Amino acid sequence: MGTEILAILMFPAIAVGIFLGFPVFVVLMGVSLWVGLIGWGSPIMDQMASAALWVLMNDALPAVPLFVFMGCMMERAGIAERSFHVLQVLFGPVRGSVALATLALCTLFAAATGVVGAPVTVMGLLALPVMLRRGYDIPMATGTILAGGTLGILIPPSIMLVLYGPLANVSVARLYAAAIIPGLILSGLYMGYVAVRCAINPKMGPPLPPEERAMPKLQLFYALVVDMVPFFLIILAVLGSIVFGLAAPTEAAAVGAVCGMLLAAAHRQLNLKNLKDAVYDTMMASAFVLTITVGANIFTGAFLALGGGQLITDFLFWLPVGRYGVLAVILLIIFIMGFFVDWIAILLIFIPIFAPIVPKLGFDPLWFALLVCICLQTAFLTPPFATSIFYLKGVAPPEVKLMDIYKGVIPYIALQLIGLTLCIIFPQVVLWLPTLAYGK
Repeated sequence: MGTEILAILMFPAIAVGIFLGFPVFVVLMGVSLWVGLIGWGSPIMDQMASAALWVLMNDALPAVPLFVFMGCMMERAGIAERSFHVLQVLFGPVRGSVALATLALCTLFAAATGVVGAPVTVMGLLALPVMLRRGYDIPMATGTILAGGTLGILIPPSIMLVLYGPLANVSVARLYAAAIIPGLILSGLYMGYVAVRCAINPKMGPPLPPEERAMPKLQLFYALVVDMVPFFLIILAVLGSIVFGLAAPTEAAAVGAVCGMLLAAAHRQLNLKNLKDAVYDTMMASAFVLTITVGANIFTGAFLALGGGQLITDFLFWLPVGRYGVLAVILLIIFIMGFFVDWIAILLIFIPIFAPIVPKLGFDPLWFALLVCICLQTAFLTPPFATSIFYLKGVAPPEVKLMDIYKGVIPYIALQLIGLTLCIIFPQVVLWLPTLAYGK
């Protein structure tokens, strides 16, 4: 029992290290090394080397930098600004039109980036000043941008799904197919919330003035064709090739990266500066993800080797709550951890522990995977470790206070939990499209 206790003590050790301000990957590796040496001895060194090698040899992970680069190039193509103007005109007569245009554009960018930081930062610079200038409620304006930005981690080509697949031995292509409908449902819930709130209280989000939404129909049609149709075609080509089995995620990501460059060239934005900036941002984001992946994989290996996984399994099956009660406990653990730990660490630590339990409970691993990913999406909105909040605060005008942002995310956290509940009650929301594309 001694090694199992050491394994459990690894979690408070991580919490202490993170709160002391050490980088997450350093804490994960350091705790694994010292606890592993105490409870396991020198074999921990071989385990750490094997865990790092697994990351280097995994054939799905090269998709991460490629998808990030695709999103960076599309961002620099200037599509966001032009598309945002077109969407404002389309939603113009409706109350909350700018917020609705923001959510619609975030949904589109979610299907082109696979991450959260870029959509939140871009829309914070683009949409937040517009909403503030038009007298929008500050908490609702900030919450809208943050919630829309989090769709990037769920809607394909989600980096989260790329990491999840190899961990749980689940097809990334099936995960992509399964995530499309839940992602659109969440987007619909967000837009419905904005529309209802602004209908009840028009001061929270006034419609666009008639003179600003006046655009000849021919000009509007031209703007849609030039600015948005190529964007849609690239998304459909990349995601369609994955979902329907025409290309592996890494191959499709490579095509998407090239298409992103071509789109930037078509809009005369493919220059040395933009290319260097995109490469630099891709390098920083990918290094962050993959370094934590190595650290978390080392941590999980040490935890399982010390018997921690079996201890948690025994505890969960001991609980007198039934299989859905066990599922609720697992999701609650992930939700609470999202307040304090980065989503990558949560995913890479807990999925190897929880994934083997799922078949024993009689649940579909694909369905469980999407429940976990939707639950993890809340980690971007739940303070104090909500990274997206810091992204937005970093680009927001001075009048936007941190407390305004905290207030703004609360309704959207509730909406994410409602979306999660719908996926639990109606499993076909998750499973219908993968079944249609691949069969059972």
